[in-house]
Amino acid sequence: MPKVSSVTVPYASYLRVYEPLAAFPEPERGHWARYARRPALPSCQDELRRSLADLLPTPPVPVPVHESDDAFVAEVDGVLHICPWRTRLRGWQAMEELTGQLPPTVLDAVLPPVLRRQTVADYEQWLARNPDARPWIRTSTWQVPLHWFVLVSDEERSHEKGEPPGLRYRTPMVQARRRVARGLRALRDALDEGPIIDGLVDVGRWLEEFHPRSMVELDYGGLVHAVSADELDEDHSAADVAEGIEALRVGDGEAAGEAYARLVERWRAVRDLQFAN
Repeated sequence: MPKVSSVTVPYASYLRVYEPLAAFPEPERGHWARYARRPALPSCQDELRRSLADLLPTPPVPVPVHESDDAFVAEVDGVLHICPWRTRLRGWQAMEELTGQLPPTVLDAVLPPVLRRQTVADYEQWLARNPDARPWIRTSTWQVPLHWFVLVSDEERSHEKGEPPGLRYRTPMVQARRRVARGLRALRDALDEGPIIDGLVDVGRWLEEFHPRSMVELDYGGLVHAVSADELDEDHSAADVAEGIEALRVGDGEAAGEAYARLVERWRAVRDLQFAN
């Protein structure tokens, strides 16, 4: 079992969309074109450090005052792709989700009510001016949501065993959308409505907001520090999800149950670390 400490934080996974540079309107396109030519670009660890630094002052700054002008950059088949951080927007959205994740007394201690009320008011005013805004990045703590694995295949898995380690999948947007549609058909034919179907519908709608030639990335992020190297090497969750969906499609409930059991056991062990001393 790996050593889990408060130093390596957060234990979060990410679902990112990288859009081709041509998908951005001017003057934003020009900004990203110049940005991509910088000799050194920030990493996901840089983004994390900046977010954590905002929580250190008293009172903390739960949402940046100004929107980030940074992004992740990738070249795919010779085409420049951009994934804007949009840290401020994601901070507002995370604040909404936080209310249901922490007990009221703990939430009040971390983020005083007056601070949360002002943050909510700021977000409502901003959203009224930007009704079509959406993030390029989704985050999940202490797990990779199972429906995210529907978007990718085991063949797209990339496991970096160096230091720091990494595990990610990258797939073309057209493939991700096709897998969502196929997965939803199989799940709805075999199951009642539930969290995995709802989650897949939601992420499918989100993907429709982006350019069809975008790239989708599922990144284990900090979760690689919550499991051992051997466990990470043996983690083929995308293959298990695909096997389970295919079993449902052909009516093999036993095989679907076995695939689901493997997934539940693997990810329950990771989530349980959240409450470990």
